[in-house]
Amino acid sequence: MNTKTKSMNSGNVNMNTSTRRKFNIPFVSQFKFSTIISVLAVLGSLMLIFGKGPKFSVDFRGGAEIQVKFNQTMNVEAIRKALAETNYQISTVQAIGDVSDNEYLVKVAASKDDINVVTTALSNKLTNSFGGQGAEIRKTDIVGPKAGKQLRISGLYAMLIALAGILIYIGLRFDFKYAPGAVVALFHDVVIVCGIFVLFNLEFSLQIVAALLAVIGYSVNDTVVIYDRVREHEDRAPATRLTKHIDNALNETLTRTIWTSTTTLLVVVAMYIFGGTSIKDFFFALLLGVIIGTYSSLYVAAPTVLFFSKFFKEEA
Repeated sequence: MNTKTKSMNSGNVNMNTSTRRKFNIPFVSQFKFSTIISVLAVLGSLMLIFGKGPKFSVDFRGGAEIQVKFNQTMNVEAIRKALAETNYQISTVQAIGDVSDNEYLVKVAASKDDINVVTTALSNKLTNSFGGQGAEIRKTDIVGPKAGKQLRISGLYAMLIALAGILIYIGLRFDFKYAPGAVVALFHDVVIVCGIFVLFNLEFSLQIVAALLAVIGYSVNDTVVIYDRVREHEDRAPATRLTKHIDNALNETLTRTIWTSTTTLLVVVAMYIFGGTSIKDFFFALLLGVIIGTYSSLYVAAPTVLFFSKFFKEEA
């Protein structure tokens, strides 16, 4: 009687698991190929970052910021085209404040010795070219090279602190064999996004640092959900191989992963297309981060757990 009851209970557990799992994809058997792809992508990105080097914006390398107000709404491209005639390297032209304010911020890269000359030339160009539109220089700020370098260091520290915090959280929340997987996946995501930005010669600014931090938060959320399901399976059947637990967990959470990524991408793509040039790079970084982060949750974080599990001799 007891044997029958145990058998029935076991059957109920298996039936509940199979009901919850809509997919039966052999993820673990694909890890060899995904690992090769990830390693090549990360190495290629690192070669671009340290070889070609990132293109820093005014925020990170120094320059000038000019705030100008008009008496009517202006086309950002018209302002950019007029300033391009000065032959100075214009970083960004973006609207600020409410639409009715008709205020715009112009950022231009310049060396320490040329900042004052560049600022004067651009201010004169704005007032002369758009005098009929009431162009008025409201404020001029200068970002020195030292300040730009300090912002670069601060941005790097922010990401390192975020990764360290996640490492500690995952280790305490689950087990320290899980923590390296989350950090490796996040490092994978950030490096590849940065590599793509270098490849397409896109500027790194404070906006991009904010986007990378958002990518870190998004990616670790998906990873935590998968880890939680793996641990649930380990508690239920500790004698079963970890590879089986990971396969089950990935298949059970795949529907949630697909829907979460799809709905997030719909918003990000809409903002990328219709949000304007001033936030285009920000949402491009988010777009890359969501796609790469979804991949890494499935094919980077889990294989790393397997590796460290074998390293700690918890898996035969």
